[in-house]
Amino acid sequence: MAGSTSDFGVYVHIPFCASKCEYCAFATWTDRGHLVEAYLQALRIEIERAVAEELTTADTVFVGGGTPTLVPPAALADMIASIPVADDAEITVECNPDDVTVDMLDTYRAAGVNRVSLGVQSMSAHVLAALGRTHDQRNVERAVDAIKASGMPSFNLDLIYGAAGESVDDWRGTVEAALAFEPPHISAYGLTVEAGTPLASQPDRHPDDDDQADKYELADDLLAAAGLANYEVSNWARPGHESRHNFLYWNQDDYRGFGCAAHSHSAGRRWWNLRTPDRYIEAIRAGASVEASSETLDAGTRRFEALQLALRTRDGVPRNSFLPETLTLLEGMVIAHPADRDRVVLTRAGRLMANDISLRFR
Repeated sequence: MAGSTSDFGVYVHIPFCASKCEYCAFATWTDRGHLVEAYLQALRIEIERAVAEELTTADTVFVGGGTPTLVPPAALADMIASIPVADDAEITVECNPDDVTVDMLDTYRAAGVNRVSLGVQSMSAHVLAALGRTHDQRNVERAVDAIKASGMPSFNLDLIYGAAGESVDDWRGTVEAALAFEPPHISAYGLTVEAGTPLASQPDRHPDDDDQADKYELADDLLAAAGLANYEVSNWARPGHESRHNFLYWNQDDYRGFGCAAHSHSAGRRWWNLRTPDRYIEAIRAGASVEASSETLDAGTRRFEALQLALRTRDGVPRNSFLPETLTLLEGMVIAHPADRDRVVLTRAGRLMANDISLRFR
């Protein structure tokens, strides 16, 4: 793979879960535990093949899923250590609070992992139940203690708002409890309804737009007051703890995905691997390609996506991305960038309407 002056990232997909969340549409399975060893071996082979083809040294690595902490820590660490990375690479592993131990994190740290993302979602038992989450919220505290004890340089807490039965006070309690852990980064996402999920078939449990807007504004107030700045619509961080891997996607940089259903991107071409772990393992063993399909974006589509992604970030977009009369109509939704008058950024009200505003690019 050709080198790049931009950052290059690696994503590794671990498709195994103990249970399936009711809102999840990701390529994950609860009945494939018997494939873990074969799957990790296949991952190593796919990575080795890419290295032999001169895989670009990675500036960021993100191991997600699924539930990476379900697989043996030493085996996961060995796989991570096989990826060629820059000296200052950001290497993140998604973690389930119920699984985390200091020994596990020490094993990850030895492989270069320097950031974890903890799937908290809520600190309210009935909200977790509504989401189909099974973790014990008391284990969040234990997991954060383990993260700090391991000396992990950075970590993120993932939160979700808008579940059925979640009151504004429930959400306030979740955010305040999360902040009590003094995290350097928090991601807070509005619950979305994905086709084919159990949630999709139950309209009475679908999130309410106005309720989610109220909860977003509450979270923004609480997080800002705690010193976490919003740097992308759904992400807040202390200075220096922003997710470098996320910026790869937002900047349209190149990245390589390993594992079943993993996506890759290079210079406008996107491709994705076979979806199921069974077929992925079979293809690797047969020495066959694991690519399932691909698409190449034309210049117009790439430009629109670049602007759409940039608009969501604190850097915003060039002012001339909008017609002057459009900017007038968007008063209160976008403002001049504080450090660059030739760019505009979303206000908080604009962040709530980011998708609609992006349809108004010239």
